[in-house]
Amino acid sequence: MMKEIAVDLEKDNQSQMVKELEASFIELLESSEDCTHFSSAIQSFGNGYQPGEGPTDFKKLFDDEIAKLKASSSSVPQNHPLLRQFREAIWSVHHAGQPMPGEEHEDIVMTSTQCNLLNVACPLSGKPVTELEDPVRSMDCKHIYEKVVIMQYIRSKNARAQCPMSGCPKILQAERVVCDPLLLIEIDEMRSMSKQTTRFDVIEDFTELDEEESD
Repeated sequence: MMKEIAVDLEKDNQSQMVKELEASFIELLESSEDCTHFSSAIQSFGNGYQPGEGPTDFKKLFDDEIAKLKASSSSVPQNHPLLRQFREAIWSVHHAGQPMPGEEHEDIVMTSTQCNLLNVACPLSGKPVTELEDPVRSMDCKHIYEKVVIMQYIRSKNARAQCPMSGCPKILQAERVVCDPLLLIEIDEMRSMSKQTTRFDVIEDFTELDEEESD
């Protein structure tokens, strides 16, 4: 995990390497966003293309579609929750318990415990996403599934497979249900958060036990 590596580097006061790793992390977020736009442009172009009388400049049409998608996107890598968590982890190495510069403590607590995944279990298999052998995510509704199970489900619906997540109206397409660049990172983040929560619960249980013995 890039975050764990950055934390170790920060502990060793390797600030320049931490900055370089953060820059690489931002590039990864940007690449993930580009992949999403690229896939959406292909789908939009394929659905709406009408051949004309003259030769078609496919590159220009495709570039224009990507530019339009980027212009309408509200996603900014600098504001991505994963980048926020990355920076918080580094900050806490030497400033544990202190708010990051220019930010309220309450905001930090909320962000640190925030989960970026829309669902915590596959709606078909019931398995927690942290236990999925081959997780994939819909590029349209962002829900996560076990790959084998969701692909069987899509095939069984003859191209009219509505997302099995309760209340989700999106129609799934096999080529748009993938393991995107950030999915495994976000699942690892969820695992880390779960371990931290478990550890805090154990500490709390011991505290309550000590209080009972004192009584």
